[in-house]
Amino acid sequence: MVALPEDEAAHLTRVLRLTAGERVVVFDGRGHEFDATVERAARSEAHVAIGRARLALREARVALTLAQAVLKSDKMDDVVRDAVMMGAAAIQPVVSARSEITLAALERGRRRERWQRIAVSSAKQCGRAVVPQVLDPAPFDVVVSPGPLGAAFMFVEPAAAEDVRPLAAISGAPPEEAAVFIGPEGGWAPEEIDRGAQSAHLVTLGPRTLRADAMAVVALSALFTIWGEF
Repeated sequence: MVALPEDEAAHLTRVLRLTAGERVVVFDGRGHEFDATVERAARSEAHVAIGRARLALREARVALTLAQAVLKSDKMDDVVRDAVMMGAAAIQPVVSARSEITLAALERGRRRERWQRIAVSSAKQCGRAVVPQVLDPAPFDVVVSPGPLGAAFMFVEPAAAEDVRPLAAISGAPPEEAAVFIGPEGGWAPEEIDRGAQSAHLVTLGPRTLRADAMAVVALSALFTIWGEF
């Protein structure tokens, strides 16, 4: 018998209103999914008996980290939700030169914890057995440094630099890991684009202006299409 986390117990008892004896599907957030039966359901706790393993949905072949410049208001909530839905392996909140919030403010507001809860909720809604990790927010210069993220793509305006390429020009076999950098409402600062060009491909989706909170889902959709995921 396994005790569900407090949030999940509350969802089972107060939202779904399930009681002892009812069948559910549970997952551990690391790719494993199981049939289960509710053994005990109280107001603040719930226990389930784990049954046979189920075949979980396949994860994307490319482990893609979304490095998203933090957006104002609640727009970042939507970005996290949609990135999980699209199949991102991890989400890295970035504080850029034109971000309208500081690292200290994000920490005080416990925003990473909030985004991680949204990631759990989105994984449940779209049927993923893996919950992507929302990493600690970090400055752009720290995140963009060359590291173990594999191929990197930084989305910019078409005229942002001389070596900007349309995304359709990306070719070759899909990488095992990749990172996608999406800027804030005001776009990347020129010095950030220069810095990003040293470790990432500068790519564009064309001249049409897209909302900052829509860019991630469009970019991930385009890349996964190019890599044959869809």
